[in-house]
Amino acid sequence: MIRNKLLSTLSSAAMAASLWLLTAGATVSAQDAIKVGEINSYTRLSAFTEPYRKGWQLAVEQINDSGGVLDRPLEVISRDDDGEPGTALRIAEELVLNDEVDLLAGAFLSNIGLALSEYAARRQVFFLAAEPLSDAIVWEKGNEYTFRLRPSTYMQSAMLADAAAQLGAKRWAVVAPNYKYGQDAVATFKEQLKALQPDVEFVEEQWPALFDMDAGSTVAALENADPDAIFNVTFGADVAKFAREGTLRGLFEDRHVVSLLTGEPEYLDPMGEETPEGWIVTGYPWYAIDDPDHEAFRSAYEDKFGEAPKMGSVVGYNTFKSIAAIIEKAGSVDTGAMIEAAKGITVEGLPLGPVTYRAIDHQSTMGAYVGRLAVQDGRGVMVDIEFKNGADFLPSDEEVRKLRPQ
Repeated sequence: MIRNKLLSTLSSAAMAASLWLLTAGATVSAQDAIKVGEINSYTRLSAFTEPYRKGWQLAVEQINDSGGVLDRPLEVISRDDDGEPGTALRIAEELVLNDEVDLLAGAFLSNIGLALSEYAARRQVFFLAAEPLSDAIVWEKGNEYTFRLRPSTYMQSAMLADAAAQLGAKRWAVVAPNYKYGQDAVATFKEQLKALQPDVEFVEEQWPALFDMDAGSTVAALENADPDAIFNVTFGADVAKFAREGTLRGLFEDRHVVSLLTGEPEYLDPMGEETPEGWIVTGYPWYAIDDPDHEAFRSAYEDKFGEAPKMGSVVGYNTFKSIAAIIEKAGSVDTGAMIEAAKGITVEGLPLGPVTYRAIDHQSTMGAYVGRLAVQDGRGVMVDIEFKNGADFLPSDEEVRKLRPQ
């Protein structure tokens, strides 16, 4: 049963908060609830975060219907950061000091994830970063209190570099949003591709502002460079604008495109018939995955929400299934105990297979699908898919020790 509690003492800025308490039977008590403070960009990035919220709602419902964690229900106090790091930090402080949450979770944008990670270290509170992809979260700015679920920028870029090396293209151009996620993705792709194919050269780089791309000038600059192939890191509305303008100008004709995240339904579905065919992408082809754990998740999600899951749905679900497994192993919500429990833990029964949180850098081994874009029945889909285990695309412990503060 789901109960929404509106706390009358909250300030007007906090009225958008939602308090989730799911209970099952007499085995769990609301008074003994484990509180999770969840922060995300629900209004700024609703295409991803709304499915994400539905995913964690399903997970929490299942957890509490099964007796909770340590015979206690999970209670989620969820707040909207409006896509602003300063707002996220203020909310985190309120959740920790006023709501007395036992841990923090969430975040989408890399700058917000990094801000919350720094806050977690300063306040000594456990933080499970769900989505932010910046490598810095687990490496150069990594800390004892922060763990990350999603396959990182490094991991997904390395998956695409592996596919790109098989194309034989020598002259590459890149287009990426000019902030930490885009910068990390390009740096990793270059490094990995050059290691696999030493004769490649990068002849053009375009760095549009995040969510403010001038698609015409970007495409024109790429055309003028005349590359054999393009590595694209734009997402959201930017990738749709880039795909539309590039198709109109013939940029993609007889030219390879390798594109990060574009196969995720959040970004693929809006393009519909305008989906650029043949792009090599990472994504989530929910309609083509033949696996019992995924089928159970998909069925439960569709029954509850009346729609197919998206990548955000999987991330939200996996985040809270991970939280439950970590607390169960820790035997308490003591921060130190949760940290030790999370190091090396393997979480089973997840839609894309089990994930392990590495002790060396707190990065999970969650994988991703790589395939090509196609249009079927008027919508964009991924075809020729292959699942890539995240563990196969992470640096060695020796390399991590050079990247992460000890």
